[in-house]
Amino acid sequence: MKTSSLPPPPQAAKQPHRSSLHGLERTDEFAWMRLSEKQRMAKVPDEHTRKVIAYLEAENAYTESMLAPVADLRNTLFDEMKGRVKESDLSVPYRENGYWYRYRFEEGAEYPVHMRAPVLPDKDRVPAEFTDFLDENAMAAAHDYFDLADFEIAPGNKLMAYSMDTVGRRRYEIRFRDLSSGTDLPDLITHAGDGGAFADDGTFFYVRKDRSLRNARVFRHIMGTDPATDVEVFYEKNRAFSCEVFRSRSDRYVIISTESTLSSEHRLLRTDDPLGEFKPLFPRGRRHEMSIMHVPNVDDARNPGKFYILTNWKARNFRLMECPEDRTEKDAWTEVVPHRKEVLLEDVEVFRDHLVLTERINSLVHLRIRSIGTGEEHEIDFHDPAYVAFGGTNAEWDTTKFRYGYTSLTTPTSVYEHDMVTGWNRLLKQQEVLGGFDASLYISERVWATAKDGVSVPISLVRRHDLAMDGHAPFLLYGYGAYGINVEPVFSSARLSLLDRGFVIGIAHVRGGEELGRAWYENGRMEHKMNTFTDFIACAEQMVSDGHADPKRLYCMGGSAGGLLVGAVMNMRPDLWDGVVAEVPFVDVINTMLDPTLPLTTGEYDEWGDPREAGSFKRILQYSPYDNVQDAHYPALLATTGFHDSQVQYWEPAKWVSRLREHQKGPRPILLWTNMDAGHGGATGRFERLNEVARVYAFLLHRATVQRTEGNGQIRG
Repeated sequence: MKTSSLPPPPQAAKQPHRSSLHGLERTDEFAWMRLSEKQRMAKVPDEHTRKVIAYLEAENAYTESMLAPVADLRNTLFDEMKGRVKESDLSVPYRENGYWYRYRFEEGAEYPVHMRAPVLPDKDRVPAEFTDFLDENAMAAAHDYFDLADFEIAPGNKLMAYSMDTVGRRRYEIRFRDLSSGTDLPDLITHAGDGGAFADDGTFFYVRKDRSLRNARVFRHIMGTDPATDVEVFYEKNRAFSCEVFRSRSDRYVIISTESTLSSEHRLLRTDDPLGEFKPLFPRGRRHEMSIMHVPNVDDARNPGKFYILTNWKARNFRLMECPEDRTEKDAWTEVVPHRKEVLLEDVEVFRDHLVLTERINSLVHLRIRSIGTGEEHEIDFHDPAYVAFGGTNAEWDTTKFRYGYTSLTTPTSVYEHDMVTGWNRLLKQQEVLGGFDASLYISERVWATAKDGVSVPISLVRRHDLAMDGHAPFLLYGYGAYGINVEPVFSSARLSLLDRGFVIGIAHVRGGEELGRAWYENGRMEHKMNTFTDFIACAEQMVSDGHADPKRLYCMGGSAGGLLVGAVMNMRPDLWDGVVAEVPFVDVINTMLDPTLPLTTGEYDEWGDPREAGSFKRILQYSPYDNVQDAHYPALLATTGFHDSQVQYWEPAKWVSRLREHQKGPRPILLWTNMDAGHGGATGRFERLNEVARVYAFLLHRATVQRTEGNGQIRG
């Protein structure tokens, strides 16, 4: 394809929308792209909706035309990625309340089929025959988008509630199924959050969303009654908080948990008193985060048990406390696991005789087992330089077996069973990777970059073992850096398609995540947010100077808040990258955080700041990608979004792409792809997802080829 034959990009109309805040005049020439949810969902779109959809479809057509030279490569990538997937597969079964549960995938099917079987007299023996009770493929058949969020089995094992989303807005319908007959009951709950909790008599508690899609109200539903008459049992008035409801693992309580970014509260109701009143366990406190675990009195069920509390009260990296069930005030708390400056206590699982502590030390996960009776401890050993381990499905409380998952950049996801008494591990299942996968062909490393302020930032690397580290390899750097969420070094069979074509792939564990403890997160939010971006740039520069990356073929990728990350570093260092992939990117930070009617806005003031306040406005304005577009030789960009995205609205990347094109002074293309049938998570089927991955990988591989062979940044055939 000759340069002159490249199609022109769509020209978005300009309709300047002017605003003034804190003495600054701002103009948003593409604000017209915004549609309300009502407009998006209308069966007969109005004129404005048709205009916006036509623009997005024109962008899709342009992207397809620009990627036409790699159409064969995309097909090849999809075929080989799909070819690594074991299409007919079974999950590891788990036991809960007298039944074994598992799911299977059938050849060619996008979604799993859920099954169960009664526990045999020899309770450890898995039955040979299972009965289907939920076929996601049949449920998805009539929809372009389908997401089964959760299912809950009522006490007695005869009734199930399940929640599903067929649009992508994360607003769910909850239905109920008679498991004896397999038929759905007429009870139907709409505009709900995912999940819920049964009381002992089958009464169901669930969350409804408000107009901004915040989980705001908890209702009680009595089976067989009209959901319109359901009684509200809790309303979270503070718009910075969002709530959920679940049944405690002890089966003694229905718990309402309501949380903001930095605070949490729990309200409890006994499962045998469904018409009673939810009561707060502890008073809500500013910047007090906690989770609770109830333990019944195993010797005398008539007497109170106790609560374990994972809390950051006087403990930046969290500690574990306990208190009697009938005395929960702080002066009754006893310390079980103390706070440690260098160790983040991430999670605790409570069994009858053991505690399992998930701790993060120097960015790596440690699983520590403690006997409650003796206090004796041991750790589960892991040996990869970069890995993640995590608690698996542990539905039973009275057991000495602990299920956990393990994966690394070179190790497929594995499910283990750990005997907490003997310390023995048993591998139950490892993800099977077809197509001749050989783990010894790949190597992972944990290296460190030096940030702008001298702080050491960890990077997880993976590459082919036989790849020469001479500074000539294309390099993809991935990052996120927000909310204290860690980007774990997990295995991906799809990723092999890049590694086998000579890419080195790195994960930058920048500040804003929690890999190095709570301070790592706090130093990447609010007034310290700029550290996230400068850390990422430092990681990229380190990879070049260490010879891991070709400076002319350096790429970065991030999604959602990670899309904000790569959007910001595009503006800060457009010269550093040849290409960028921004998936569902949060790039219009000022405008979004000024609009409390949008999902997530009110709950995220503690993460980014409230731009109605002058100080926060000034800080956000320093990095907001949409507000910092400038005349520059920008790298090639592939931005993706979902038309029904409720987390990051589609118009953010659409506006951003349009503004970037106006200021692009270089030859590299700026592309937008919108999945018109999906939300924040993109396609939901296991093979549909691979189509999206193939598009991204083809874009990256072609950029790397262009730079190696021509060096002028044009997409050519």
